[in-house]
Amino acid sequence: MPLEIFGVTGLPEIEAGIDLGSVISTVAAANGTPIIDGDIVVVTSKIVSKAEGRTVELATVEPSSFAREWSARWGKDAAITEVVLLEAKRIVRQLGPILITETHHGFVCANSGVDQSSSGAHGRAVLLPADPDASARAIRSALAAKGANAAVIVSDTFGRAWREGQTDIAIGIAGMQPILSYIGQVDPHGHEFQVQALCTADELAGAAELVKGNLSRVPVAVIRGYSWEVDESATIAPVLRDQSRDLFR
Repeated sequence: MPLEIFGVTGLPEIEAGIDLGSVISTVAAANGTPIIDGDIVVVTSKIVSKAEGRTVELATVEPSSFAREWSARWGKDAAITEVVLLEAKRIVRQLGPILITETHHGFVCANSGVDQSSSGAHGRAVLLPADPDASARAIRSALAAKGANAAVIVSDTFGRAWREGQTDIAIGIAGMQPILSYIGQVDPHGHEFQVQALCTADELAGAAELVKGNLSRVPVAVIRGYSWEVDESATIAPVLRDQSRDLFR
């Protein structure tokens, strides 16, 4: 079976309280491409956050003295800076106007993943989902209620150590494990793999971005034809490298 990736077009503007999985299923079916068993549904975290009410009106934010001082120095919005700090477990790097933080989830990223683009209103910021794995499980459950056994990946755009440019990565997952390990297997020449473990969840999230894009208003993609095994215990935790083994923290 060939590998296919296609977007779910025509989704409505997502508002707090919407049943995202049900809406995705309904719209995909209306497009003539219903979600089927074995699909992998990749959902941009921003619409997950909107559905879960993970937005902040900046006018309601009272910046701390640090947020005001740092923002004034670098020409930033102090309210946004304060939201970034509230979403951070700690600041990993502070270089000029850039804040690299570790979120409460354990993600290391710019500005705690806080974003104003496509927020739905001026002066509004979108936060990462509070529990992206739980979000993915809820969408998977809603798809199952519509008759499809599909894995779900919640994705977000992150920068990368060592390389320029951003790519979409997985921040939440349900139904399949995020890492495919070759450790202990042997290549055709008899070499045993010692460290080879592919983060297929990130590869799938990046591939899905090719049909989603930042400006296309297609926040959901379906990957069809990739073989995966059902695992209801799956979480994104195996992807998060412990600080003791992280050369950059």
